[in-house]
Amino acid sequence: MEQFVFFGGKGGVGKTTVSCAYAHRCANAGLRTLVVSTDPAHSVSDVFGQQFGDDPESVDGLDGLDAMEIDPEDEMQRHLQEIREGLSEQVSTAMVSEINRQLEMSHGTPGAYESALFDAFVGVMREESEPYDRVVFDTAPTGSTLRLLGLPDFLGDWIDRLLYKRKQSIDLFEKAAIGDAEPRRLMDGDPVLERLQRRKEFFEFAGDTMRNDAAFYLVLNPDQLSVNETARAVEGFTERDLRVRGLVANKLTPSPEAHEEGRGASYLRDKVATERERLDQVREEFDPPLVAEIESRTSEVRGDVLSEVAAALDVETGEPVSARQ
Repeated sequence: MEQFVFFGGKGGVGKTTVSCAYAHRCANAGLRTLVVSTDPAHSVSDVFGQQFGDDPESVDGLDGLDAMEIDPEDEMQRHLQEIREGLSEQVSTAMVSEINRQLEMSHGTPGAYESALFDAFVGVMREESEPYDRVVFDTAPTGSTLRLLGLPDFLGDWIDRLLYKRKQSIDLFEKAAIGDAEPRRLMDGDPVLERLQRRKEFFEFAGDTMRNDAAFYLVLNPDQLSVNETARAVEGFTERDLRVRGLVANKLTPSPEAHEEGRGASYLRDKVATERERLDQVREEFDPPLVAEIESRTSEVRGDVLSEVAAALDVETGEPVSARQ
């Protein structure tokens, strides 16, 4: 099993519950596990009944399980500050105030949020993952997740073009130097080239890791809107050369007992029948298999109930790193 496991899906289908349940299962199997929320509507803290922040913290009562919640606003501010500091070292003092103004304006521009969040979760994969056998990501709703996962290819190509233009510019400055005069720019040690090269390596790492060391699962509910959204999501993952390993059907309606009669029992039987039709559609029309069918609970999914959901997930855990060495 890959080190990184992502659970995605339409908003409200229960991604957080499934992510936490799978992380719980991995920890119980002896894997050192980290569950990471990248969803703005953080609920990991609610599931485990304790507050988490931007750094991994141990989950009370569950050995081998840590959790963290990436705050999008904090990441946005940190992301902009890094850009501000990097550019301030490379431009004249007169340009610094203009850079700050442009960065403040960029705070609300389309793509700024995704870029900051992308940096955060790739940073977790690069810098926080070493102690862990498994890192489980509770992602944002499908549309945002697909935009995030598409950034390595999109921005990687953009960085390549910027590198090419920068090298062309420096080459012209070097050629324009007259006599023994020092060129205004030199290829060796150019801070802009160095920064662009680091970003290129960052996106290459992200793309390679998600294609080779990550497994993707989609959570759905047994209704037509959710099924349709999942079909589009599977197609979106395929277009990005990312394979969806399996599907998790969540919030299924429990069947009434055979002896139960009345309006309520009739409603439940009709609802169960409709849901079964949707699940049959998923089995027949989707390439990724159904790896779990999880019924709705009347109580909050915590503690023993979370263990029950974990047991219903037919998603492999694999062995701890120590057992494979």
